[in-house]
Amino acid sequence: MNGFKKAADTLGGVIFLGLFVTFLVQIAARFGFNRPLPWTDELAVILYIWAILWAAAFMVPEKEQVVFDLLWNSASTEVRRWMRIVGNAMVGGLALVAIPASWDYVHFMARESSPVLSISFQWVFLPFVLLLVSLVLKSAWGIYGAIKGQGLEDQGISV
Repeated sequence: MNGFKKAADTLGGVIFLGLFVTFLVQIAARFGFNRPLPWTDELAVILYIWAILWAAAFMVPEKEQVVFDLLWNSASTEVRRWMRIVGNAMVGGLALVAIPASWDYVHFMARESSPVLSISFQWVFLPFVLLLVSLVLKSAWGIYGAIKGQGLEDQGISV
């Protein structure tokens, strides 16, 4: 599992680096040479979509998510267990229900492509399906952990 996490983090870093370099090229072309490049706008949007969805799916651990933990910290361990089970069941269940329709849409979008770079929209929106699959797996793991009594301590940071 550690190898997968390292590979996911590396790919996420490469995506972000690509976004940053594209952004720098865009700034230099637009403001330095007064010659805007249309492909930089399009690539920046595509890489931004990938960076956000990839990070949400594979890079940001559950403990780093923003939470409202006022109720969590005041609840007993047994109540926390059920809160975690129900919460993960809702998130994972909704993601599981959304996967088939989302995949159908992403697959349908293969017939369209971006106007400048001609990248199939299937590839542009694929990380959304990966995010849904990740949510299902993380939710199942969260339910398993709650049943085993793991992850039921105070969150520590309140929002």
